[in-house]
Amino acid sequence: MLPKVYFAGSRAQSHRDSMVRKVELLFERVGAARRISAGDLVAIKLHFGERGGTAFINPVLVRKVVEKVREAGGKPFLCDSNTLYTGGRSNAVDHLETALQHGFSYATVGAPVIIMDGLLGRSYHEIKIQGKHFDSVQIGAAVVEADALVVLSHVKGHMMTGFGGAIKNLGMGCGSRAGKQKMHSTVKPEIRAEKCRRCGTCVKWCASGAITLEKGAGARINPERCTGCGECIISCRHEAVKVQWETAVHEMNERMVEYAWGALQGKENAAVFFNFLLDVVPDCDCNPWSDLPIVPNIGILASTDPVAIDQASVDLVNAQGGIAGTALPKALEPGGDKFCALHPKTDYRVQLAYAEEMGLGSRRYELVKLEPKGKKEN
Repeated sequence: MLPKVYFAGSRAQSHRDSMVRKVELLFERVGAARRISAGDLVAIKLHFGERGGTAFINPVLVRKVVEKVREAGGKPFLCDSNTLYTGGRSNAVDHLETALQHGFSYATVGAPVIIMDGLLGRSYHEIKIQGKHFDSVQIGAAVVEADALVVLSHVKGHMMTGFGGAIKNLGMGCGSRAGKQKMHSTVKPEIRAEKCRRCGTCVKWCASGAITLEKGAGARINPERCTGCGECIISCRHEAVKVQWETAVHEMNERMVEYAWGALQGKENAAVFFNFLLDVVPDCDCNPWSDLPIVPNIGILASTDPVAIDQASVDLVNAQGGIAGTALPKALEPGGDKFCALHPKTDYRVQLAYAEEMGLGSRRYELVKLEPKGKKEN
């Protein structure tokens, strides 16, 4: 039997069709309450957004998830892990302040916020796995120690992985800072001197202090200090940072999948996934800005299978006509591969194929569309 992916579109013609109501209906239809027992500590994994960005999941929608978890008898808390790069989320103090600035306060969402890997990213558990790249992974302690897991993912493009959904939210999002470094370790960028404008942005965003501005020669990366986090690639707007994409990014996608597999250990029957196909921007919410969405708002998906929900997300995005005047350079027609067009140097399909190979889920699925009250589902 194919895994079911439940879909609620973004159109609304009455209060019964509101996005808040659709979150509630999806929670019920996917059977999320059956995966939560009375008294369970329930980690609600999401991305609070980087300061300056605006495309993260609306806290109003998150609040409905919190309410439904409480109705099921769970004790919910919102969580994310600290970042490898510098910015507004590299330690728990800054991270909590960013979450509050973006509306994720107790008064708004009805649940506390816990940074899963602690003050400086050193609170994690070593989880044994049998992967191609790792035999153990370092997962944030709060997620490991929680009884159940609800993963809320904002679907978007990503410069390194091509696409970000549930798998990326699980793998990169639940890895400790040390774990993130291990996932990125194949990425060793170089500076193209002819394109460097000496703006210093890459220096600011380098967490390891590996980049310096050389007098008269532009930026320089010290390979011995470089952790491979990739933030210089994302932060440089002049394409001055070069990566060996074919090997580095392919392998990084696989490493991320192994971390996702590790994050789910012990929670295979106590996890549920929601993908928000709203404000589908070209790059990650780790950026301190949000570009225009590349397609119109589509809706929200829910499933108990992280691979199926990501594959369905890709299929629904690609089925849309792209929006002219955005970062999407081609594939504007319905059916064109939007994520490959956005980031042609990486291939998001690697993560889906490897996740299926590892047994994380299925790329084949049954899409169940939730219709307004009084209409039959199909």
